[in-house]
Amino acid sequence: MNAESKSPLTGQCLCGDIAFTIECDRANVIACHCGQCRQWSGHVWASINVAVEALSMTRGEDRIVWFRASEFARRGFCPACGSALFWHGDKLDGHAHRIAVAAGALDAPTGLRLDKHIFAADKGDYYDIPAHEPQLAQE
Repeated sequence: MNAESKSPLTGQCLCGDIAFTIECDRANVIACHCGQCRQWSGHVWASINVAVEALSMTRGEDRIVWFRASEFARRGFCPACGSALFWHGDKLDGHAHRIAVAAGALDAPTGLRLDKHIFAADKGDYYDIPAHEPQLAQE
């Protein structure tokens, strides 16, 4: 965690129908390279992982569409513009109380930095992960 600032982070989908605030210490960005995240986001899923209670919807909570991606996780997106916004491991021990929020949906400046790459063994064959950045084969 980056102890830089405790001011809230704000964000929204591309069309602005869904907006949110996150009240938390700065969590660093995690890049996930698994096949599902690459399909979901179009490349690498970059997100911050925060407590569910830290996320407050300020607009459009009832508009979020949840897609059941697996037996243990769901993904939330905006049905109007298609923005991928949330990954929630709702049935996975240790993850149900946390939610991953798309780093790209956050309003700048965020003060965030890329912390690590997960599921690096599953990355696409069309790009490289810089060798100096922390990588985990899985999570």
